[in-house]
Amino acid sequence: MNLDLFADDAPPAAPDSTASVTPPTESAASATQPHPALSDTAALFLLCERWVSRGWLRDLDLALVRFLDRETQNAPPLLLLGAALASHQLGRGHVCLDVAATLEAPDFALSLPPEGDDLNDPPPLPSHVLATLTLPEWQAALSHPTLISDGPGNTPLVVSHSVNTSKLYLRRYWQFEQTLHQEIANRLTMKDGDDFCRSQTCRWSDTSAMDDASHPDILANALNILFEPTNTLDWQKNACALAARSPFAIITGGPGTGKTTTVVRLLALLQTLQLAQPNAHPLRIRLAAPTGKAAARLNESIAGQVKDLPLSGLESLLGEQSAASSSNAIDIPTEVTTIHRLLGARADTRHFRHNAANPLALDVLVVDEASMVDIEMMTALLSALPASAKLVLLGDKDQLASVEAGAVLGDLCRRADAAHYTPATAQWLAELTDHLLPEALIDPAGQPLDQAITMLRVSHRFTETSGIGQLAQAINQPLSEALRERDKHQAVHGVLNNGYADLHHLVLKPDAQNEDSALERLVITGSPQRFPNAGEGRTNFKGEPMAPPTGYQHYLNTLASERPDTSLAFEENGDVYDAWAKQVLKAYSRFQLLCALRKGPWGVEGLNLRIAKTLRREKLLYGNDHTLEKGWFEGRPVLVTQNDYGLKLMNGDIGITMAVPDPRTPGRSLLRVAFPTSDAENPIHWVLPSRLHAVETVFAMTVHKSQGSEFQHTALLLPQTPNPILTRELVYTGITRARDWLTLIEAKRGILNDAATREVMRVSGVGG
Repeated sequence: MNLDLFADDAPPAAPDSTASVTPPTESAASATQPHPALSDTAALFLLCERWVSRGWLRDLDLALVRFLDRETQNAPPLLLLGAALASHQLGRGHVCLDVAATLEAPDFALSLPPEGDDLNDPPPLPSHVLATLTLPEWQAALSHPTLISDGPGNTPLVVSHSVNTSKLYLRRYWQFEQTLHQEIANRLTMKDGDDFCRSQTCRWSDTSAMDDASHPDILANALNILFEPTNTLDWQKNACALAARSPFAIITGGPGTGKTTTVVRLLALLQTLQLAQPNAHPLRIRLAAPTGKAAARLNESIAGQVKDLPLSGLESLLGEQSAASSSNAIDIPTEVTTIHRLLGARADTRHFRHNAANPLALDVLVVDEASMVDIEMMTALLSALPASAKLVLLGDKDQLASVEAGAVLGDLCRRADAAHYTPATAQWLAELTDHLLPEALIDPAGQPLDQAITMLRVSHRFTETSGIGQLAQAINQPLSEALRERDKHQAVHGVLNNGYADLHHLVLKPDAQNEDSALERLVITGSPQRFPNAGEGRTNFKGEPMAPPTGYQHYLNTLASERPDTSLAFEENGDVYDAWAKQVLKAYSRFQLLCALRKGPWGVEGLNLRIAKTLRREKLLYGNDHTLEKGWFEGRPVLVTQNDYGLKLMNGDIGITMAVPDPRTPGRSLLRVAFPTSDAENPIHWVLPSRLHAVETVFAMTVHKSQGSEFQHTALLLPQTPNPILTRELVYTGITRARDWLTLIEAKRGILNDAATREVMRVSGVGG
């Protein structure tokens, strides 16, 4: 029998943004007898069918257990139930099913409807079905010679037992975890078995190793050239030092902490150390990001940062042998690609051209926005790296995890707040940087992984006078014995009520007319009058004046007012139309409405049409209801939702629909969609709307889709009813998309409190 089928099952569905853990009222009395589904396969299938009919379980999950039962005939119902729930967890972002946690909170295991949904004759809830089941009973049922094992083999399921629980995996995801663990462990351990991070010898490449025992001053001197002396500990400098000596490194930090600045200096440092070796060749460095939008942002940021590098000072350290080999020895790449393109994605398959058998040709790989990378993609990336290559992950550990299963960066950085640097690491850093680490961050029992992680702790974008920064910090504080829910609510609202110049809190009133008016004025104008001094007179951290907050009318007015003379032919005057498109795209980035949900009146589907009609009423857009909902119209902003390699468009790219002269009919126009590119000679990619199939209108964007982007004025809208997707991670991510201005909108007062104290708890074995 072919039980390897589910080693390559279909990819998990994206988490249901309307799902909830708050169950509908269960009319039946609490069960005192075991539910029939726990011991009878027919009863189990009937129960699963009812769950599927309500959308609580996926068809894919039911198909899996039917397949397992059909192939074995004698599978324990409890094992099949566990398999269905483990499969379902993948669609909700979890790598496995935690059996003990499921028994403690059974209703978290399914995609139950939002609180307040009135369902007639609901199926039994998991809490009812599992009411009499104990952990030992379920663990005992997780045994079958052909279905499940506790490690290597070809069974479709794998169980991992520990003292207090068991974790149930589909084999493919168990294998992802094992590969991830092994690849990282290999990079953190020297060939002789010694802990890499306790050594002062950088031996991450056989052909380009730098032994700082034989070059005692180059590392310190290069760091001193890259970083100006300070009276306080410089976390960016520490990050470069630690990443330079480890084949695997993570640099994490919130917005404005300088992750990109740090990695650009790190790359300059690595090239300097490499070229200091006799007869050395420059490192082959590649840069990647999960989405096209994130890649474009990193590309732009790095290109700007490289110009400011003190390359001449670094080259002075290299000696005559390097100077003779190249007039510009230290070369820092600025081109950023998507991970899919880097690995060589194959159409209609989840496999890549580059893998363990055909590794990437590189020495250093930097991955930005690593919080967006799921466990399958991270495993593919690590597997495709040469054993000698260095991997550097950049990202904010506190942002939302990937849409697909896994929270790899967050799991790896669980201990980052307290650092856990060993005394040896602390001493090495002190000797190198002339600054001592705080005692609280030193731990004699620090693990090898801890020594490879640096958390940047100073925001250069958000100062103490920034409401955006203070709110992000208040939201991001996890609950603990020292921080109760009530205390956190007070801290959050203390920020909201403090009168910060960059922050406005809007609570929509129950009156529909008032609600519509407040929200509609916001998306049109940005409601600058709701900010102190109407948003005038502010400067950023560089001392540059800030433009006041605005809404969508700004880019639509720019589209109309800056339109080239229609007598200019589109094909022959590409530069003119490119310049126009650049202005419109820049104006569009001034404002973005973010929301948590996809469906419903407070999700992107309902809000996009509502906003389009509002803008039409203001004569900023034109088109009938059908066109605004499903058609193409000038001014339509679109978000690419799937990679299209033929069009060179990536998931996350944003374009604006614009009317250009029809070359065949004077006086008529055609619609084209303008997308920005990183090519200075061809800054705009014009695409026919008919060629765009995987796009959606993006007046409203989910917070998930906004990752890797930033907007001058961000409006974050929280819906009317509690929902498990509303977590502190989602709110934090939405808040930190704002660069200069933030409007936080509650459709109903109290939703923010609920979200601020709910945390994403993705189940996996990574980092634990």
